[in-house]
Amino acid sequence: MSEISTRHKAAIGIGLVIADSFFFSLMTLFVRLTGDIPTMQKCFFRNAFAALIAVVALSRTEEKFHIRKGSLPGLLARSISGGLGMILNFYAIDRIGLADANILNKMSPFFAIIASIFILKEIPKRSDWIAVVIAFIGAVFIIKPSANMASVYALFGLIGGLGAGIAYTFVRKLGQQGERGPVIVAFFSIFTSLLCLPSMIIDFHPMSRLQWLFMILAGLSAAGGQFTVTAAYKYAPAKNISVFDYAQVLFASIWGAVIFDELPDRFSVIGYVIVISCAVGRWAYLMRSERSR
Repeated sequence: MSEISTRHKAAIGIGLVIADSFFFSLMTLFVRLTGDIPTMQKCFFRNAFAALIAVVALSRTEEKFHIRKGSLPGLLARSISGGLGMILNFYAIDRIGLADANILNKMSPFFAIIASIFILKEIPKRSDWIAVVIAFIGAVFIIKPSANMASVYALFGLIGGLGAGIAYTFVRKLGQQGERGPVIVAFFSIFTSLLCLPSMIIDFHPMSRLQWLFMILAGLSAAGGQFTVTAAYKYAPAKNISVFDYAQVLFASIWGAVIFDELPDRFSVIGYVIVISCAVGRWAYLMRSERSR
């Protein structure tokens, strides 16, 4: 592979990651636009539509629905942690600023550093620990700890990021074991739909045509995000391009300002700058270290 083709593939990977960020920001937008519907009902339909798309895509592969031997525990762990993380993220989306909810969910890479110790037996480097500490300082600015409920909702958003970080770590482990991406996506979507189903049946709220439209669009956006990010990492390693996923915060800020008239306060902006700068700084450090080898 020539240097030019390597750069070209990296550019495609970056473009796909930004597209993934756009799709997931749309998902959070449509989830908010569905209005006063229970969180579990939103999660069910978001995953049910995504599961349908994933199952159709998987049915067209050569191995169909075959799960590799030894993958089931990892698939279950990924789905439980990711499902709980999504529920908390959706809960936060309806109660705090859209940009705040997105950036707190994007704490997941820093939680993944810690989760990797227990799941992958990887010992973080000193630079990784420094990045984790700085990122959590940024999260404190966004959460703004106090006795009011806004801080509690923001904390739920942060815990949602923890669930996502654990889930992504299990995705890495499954990838190392040779499990296919479409299987991971389909299993997660189906599992989370079933997880939310009992609660949705007990507390189902009828939806208007517009709410149905927004739920369908949320599911389609989520599927678009899942498939574009999976394609992105075929072109370039995650460590080289994942930092561009923070574009989701930019997109969410635009939706929040234009559609909901939400403008982050100065403390949230300071938090955004700290978290994103930390992620970019860690990415630049890793790239420099890789080139020096």
